This record gives sequence, structure tokens and C-alpha cells, in this order.
Amino acid sequence: MHPSDKEILSLLQNPQTNSKGFSLLVDKYKQRLYWHIRKIVIIHEDADDLLQNTFIKVWKNISGFRGDSSIFTWLYRIGTNEALNHLNKKRAELMNSHEDIEIMLSNQINNDPLFTGDEIEERLQKSILTLPDKQRLVFNMKYFDNLKYDQIAEILGTSTGALKASYFHAVKKIEALIKNDIF
Repeated sequence: MHPSDKEILSLLQNPQTNSKGFSLLVDKYKQRLYWHIRKIVIIHEDADDLLQNTFIKVWKNISGFRGDSSIFTWLYRIGTNEALNHLNKKRAELMNSHEDIEIMLSNQINNDPLFTGDEIEERLQKSILTLPDKQRLVFNMKYFDNLKYDQIAEILGTSTGALKASYFHAVKKIEALIKNDIF
């Protein structure tokens, strides 16, 4: 059983116990955050690097954490931003269009030895990759991470109404792609 976020924050804020607090924070959230990032960037090695970058930023900035949000949403916001920045850098480096990156990531699913999903899971993942970034984020956080709209709104800095609309449109697009056997 993991300690509460409040206990972890208390340890992090004390210079004599901050290393232990950070260790507990990483242990508590690394797997969940890894999979969140991985759903955005698809490639394991990239997700692994971005997870490490996320925790480095957390370590460097923990003293500035004001507690306006939960530590969980703060971590997710940092991880999400790291992943989106990574994709944007990749797009710029490759000078490809948005669709070209998504096609590359979609092909990565086929070649990924760590992907263990069946044909339906593969079709779902490829359908999700066709969504605009915001819809993809909202869909992943709601569908896979079971986050509430208010948590997603806090992470993405947007309204719950906008998120509900994004999720609705994402679901409709995915349903249409799967129904029409696009993948």
C-alpha cells in the first residue's frame, strides 16, 4: 500500500526526508504515468525517456508546488506536456505533416515487440492515433485512465464542457473508423 500524497508531500518538503519522499512518489506513480505517456508517444524508449524527464522536472520544481492541484494532476500535466513537446519536436525535425507522424506511430504499433494486444486492440490504437492531439489526450485519459472530467480539465487547463465535447467527438470518430473497418 502506497502512502498518501499528503504524506509524500510532507516528506518531500523536509530537506532531511525529501529523497525518501521522492522515491515514494516515483514508486507510486511511475507505472501509471509511463502508460499515460506511452499512449501519447507510442514508442517505449521515448516514453521511458519522457518519464525520466518528467520526474527530473518534478524533482527540480517540487519546492514550487503550491498544492493548488493534487500531486497526481500536477505529475500528469508535466508528463503530458513533455509528451506533446516531444511529438512537436519530432514533427519539426522530420518536417512531416501531423498525419505523417501519426502514420509513423501507427506503423510502430505493428513493429513493437512490447505490444501484446489482439487485432481489436490494434485497430483501436490505430484509430486513436488519427484523432487530433486534444481529442486523443481526452479519450486516453477518460477511457484508459478512468479519470474524471474535472481531473482532465485540471491537467489540460480547459473546461469540462469542452472536454465532454472532445470526448464525444473522439468516440464517434473511433466508432466510425472501426465500424467501417478502416484499419
